[in-house]
Amino acid sequence: MKKILNPSEILKTIPHRYPFLLIDKVEIDTSCGIKSAKGIKCVSANELYFHGHFPDMPIMPGVLILEAMAQTTATLLYFYPELKNKKGFFAGIKNAKFRKQVFPGDVLEIYITLDKVKGSIAKVLGVAKVDGEISCEAELLFALQ
Repeated sequence: MKKILNPSEILKTIPHRYPFLLIDKVEIDTSCGIKSAKGIKCVSANELYFHGHFPDMPIMPGVLILEAMAQTTATLLYFYPELKNKKGFFAGIKNAKFRKQVFPGDVLEIYITLDKVKGSIAKVLGVAKVDGEISCEAELLFALQ
């Protein structure tokens, strides 16, 4: 079973607001416990960062792809009863690789899988894809407070 969150529901789960809210929709897979989520980011030519991140050839900055992964993770962690009142802050990024550039008009699909939660640390594996091709992948660590 999947729980699909629209933008107004996302705003209820994470503290990010425009212009830093980067995800448009999140699907939480609840079929085998809450272990994975899929975030959707519709990349628009109207995004403010495209004015400076190469105006002649706009490319979505890699750090914003990682931030979209983090926001998808924060939404996923919200559905764990014991973590519902905690906020996750980046504690580390390991093995980040950027494989395909993301352009205006692309739909970025972000797949997050919870690897483990131990004490106040959560580790997830994230993969971002455009048209089925990997754009970015990384291990993300979060400090839960």
